[in-house]
Amino acid sequence: MLTLEDLHIVMDDFTLDADLSVETGACVAVLGPSGAGKSTLLMAIAGFLPLTSGRILWGGAPMPDTPAKRPISMVFQDNNLFPHMTAFDNVALGLRPSLRLTGPERGQVENALARVGLTGLGDRKPGQLSGGQAARVALARVLLRNRPLLLLDEPFGALGPALRTEMVALVKDLVTETGATLLMVSHEPEDAREIADQVILVAEGTAHAPVPTAKIFADPPAALREYLGK
Repeated sequence: MLTLEDLHIVMDDFTLDADLSVETGACVAVLGPSGAGKSTLLMAIAGFLPLTSGRILWGGAPMPDTPAKRPISMVFQDNNLFPHMTAFDNVALGLRPSLRLTGPERGQVENALARVGLTGLGDRKPGQLSGGQAARVALARVLLRNRPLLLLDEPFGALGPALRTEMVALVKDLVTETGATLLMVSHEPEDAREIADQVILVAEGTAHAPVPTAKIFADPPAALREYLGK
C-alpha cells in the first residue's frame, strides 16, 4: 500500500496537502485543473521533490530518501529518453545503467521491445521514432525495471486520440501482467474511465483520497464539474 501521511508541500506561494492511501495493485487516475499540483504529487512520491512535512510510505515503511532506491518507475511527459542512444540502449538502462549486458540480459531487452510492439526497431534513436513509438520505448524500460509502483505523468498528452487510446490500453495490459500499482496523470477523462479503478482529484491545494471512478463521474464534486465543464 502507498500511504501519504499528512503530506505538506510548500513552493513559494503554492501549497499541496495530501493524507491518503492507495491499495497495492490499484490503477488510479490523477485528475484536476492545470496547475493544481498533479505533477507535483507524482514528483514528491518519486522522491524528486522534498516534502515540507509529512511522510510517504510503501508497505508501511518510509520511502528511502534517494529516488533511485524507491520501488518506483516514472515516465514523464517527454518519456525521459536519451536522444543520442538507440531504443535498445534506452530500454537497457532500466536493467543495467552501465549497458554491459550479458547475453540473457540482451534477450530480456529484446523481449521487452517485442512486448510493446517494437520488434526490429531497437537500433533506432528517439528522433527516428514516431511519438507513439517513443512512448512504447519508455514503457518497455518500465516493463524491464519491474518496479511495483508505476507513475505516469501524462506521457501520451502529445498523441492523437486514437493513438492515445491504444497506448492507454497497452498500459492497462502491462499493469495487469505485472501487478504494479499505477498512478497516471491525465487531462483526458476518458483515459480515467478506460484504465482507472479509482480517481485522485487534485484541486484547490489538496490531493483528495481516491474515489471509485464510476462514483466520481456519476456525482462529481464541484471542482471536478468545473474542470469537466459541466
